[in-house]
This record gives sequence, C-alpha cells and structure tokens, in this order.
Amino acid sequence: MAIEILQIVGIGLIATFLVVLLKEHKSSVAFLLTVFVGCTIFLFLIDQISAILHMLQKIASDTNVNMVYFETILKIIGISYIAEFASQISKDAGQGAIASKIELGGKILILAMAIPILTAIIETVIGLIPSSRG
Repeated sequence: MAIEILQIVGIGLIATFLVVLLKEHKSSVAFLLTVFVGCTIFLFLIDQISAILHMLQKIASDTNVNMVYFETILKIIGISYIAEFASQISKDAGQGAIASKIELGGKILILAMAIPILTAIIETVIGLIPSSRG
C-alpha cells in the first residue's frame, strides 16, 4: 500500500505542476488534464475498492446481516463518493454553483435511500419499548 500511495501522490503532484504551467496559456487543456488525472487515480483504485467490497460482503454474510440493508448502505456510500468527485471537478472548473447542486442532489438521494433503514430502526426501537397496557 505504501507504494500505491506514492504512485498516486506522484501522479497528482506531476499533474498539479503541469496544470499550473498550462493554466495561463491553455486553460481548457489544463482542466482536461485535471479531469483525466482524477479519473486515472480513481481507476487505479478499482482493485482496492473491489477488495473492500468483497471483504464487507463476507462480513455481512458471516454476521447474517440482511443483504437489502447492506446493499443499500453500499449504494449510499457510492453516491457520496461519486457526488463528491463530481462536485470537486465542478469546483476545479470554477463552477461552485453547479458543485453545490451536485452535493445537494447527492444528499437528497442518500436521504431517500436511507428511509427504509431508518424505518426499520425506528420499528425495532418501538418494538423494544415495553407496552404500558395493563
């Protein structure tokens, strides 16, 4: 893992240097380089992401967690990372307003996906409260 972070940092620093040099004369090329490097770093991490997902699935199956809830949580995590990535690209392009809307969209989608989990938690808690009928 130490080598991988050094590679990511190296790619990032080289790209940063090139973007700074290109920004004054070829700002569109500098932006495209920023997006390309961001996507490259993400693709570089696909194997690690896959290993993490496999490990989490194994833990969920070993502990008999309802897979619907597990999959929902993974989707929520995915939405948050994708929204953050897109938001940062928009900010890099100087489009803070669009970045804010992407973040808002991600938050609303996360809330919508979390409602079934919140409902199950509330129902479980209510089921644990002793009845006062007597």
